[in-house]
Amino acid sequence: MKYFSITKTDTIPALGLGTWKSSTGEVAQAVSQAIEIGYRHIDCASIYQNQKEIGTALGKALVTDQVKREELWITSKLWNNAHAKKHVQPALERTLKDLQLDYLDLYLIHWPVHFQPNVVFPKRPEEYLAEDAIPVMETWQAMERMVAKGLCRFIGICNFNLTRLKALRQQAAVQPVMNQIELHPYLQQVKMLEYCREHEMLLTAYSPLGSADRPEALKKANEPSLLDHPIIKEIATGTGITPGQVLLVWGLTRGTVVIPKSVNPGRLKENFLAADLELNAKDLAAIDSLEKGYRFVDGAFFQTPGSPYSVAGLWEG
Repeated sequence: MKYFSITKTDTIPALGLGTWKSSTGEVAQAVSQAIEIGYRHIDCASIYQNQKEIGTALGKALVTDQVKREELWITSKLWNNAHAKKHVQPALERTLKDLQLDYLDLYLIHWPVHFQPNVVFPKRPEEYLAEDAIPVMETWQAMERMVAKGLCRFIGICNFNLTRLKALRQQAAVQPVMNQIELHPYLQQVKMLEYCREHEMLLTAYSPLGSADRPEALKKANEPSLLDHPIIKEIATGTGITPGQVLLVWGLTRGTVVIPKSVNPGRLKENFLAADLELNAKDLAAIDSLEKGYRFVDGAFFQTPGSPYSVAGLWEG
């Protein structure tokens, strides 16, 4: 397994198991199989609604000494209805209980979007809160206290554009170590990557394979396929690896953490092996040419009638 430095003394496994869209009844077995294969990084979130089942798998692995807790890297995320300072610790404690853990390695603000407390996903405009209703520093300072209390080792964000990230870094006492964003050859996020390298932050790439298994309701018409792109397929054939591995190697070579999701044992092994593969400069340059600025997960689900949020507002800046 390849590791990236997250501080001068701490490292994170560069390839992890994503658990978004992994349904109950499948995800515990997938996590157990992943740990057996050698995965040591599991990416979770409360909104995925599968953390209790993941916790069953983690608890079993730990109690049987299949793996030691300090060998694992477990990430989870604060959902949009718990951004007020009084809600952050209870939300984290629920996550820890579900995952059967005493602490997280990384806790992230999932989106720069606020919901009313106890609203899982708004159905009416009044169930949203405006972005300025809860200052990001209120949430962040509560996250910092979670580090001080030992409930998580590191904190970071998801889906923050460059303007939001810069503003947070200017005010934060505890600096974010990670921004988890959509990142793949169609959306290469070059400016964000350069900024994070300059400031010794890491990026985690979600949807590194193009998220083709998203629910149909979240898809747009005529979405482009990453796995079926002729250049990706040609490189895969020429190197004797799979299109999925080509995409993962490209992401890892750029220094980004990748978290492909799968519940299929064969695919879990295939993805895991990508951490030890390489592509030559010509192939990497060919993949670099695929930039489209295309988002598979564009946040349009927050842009409902009457919502204070828009796709443009999330990403511009």
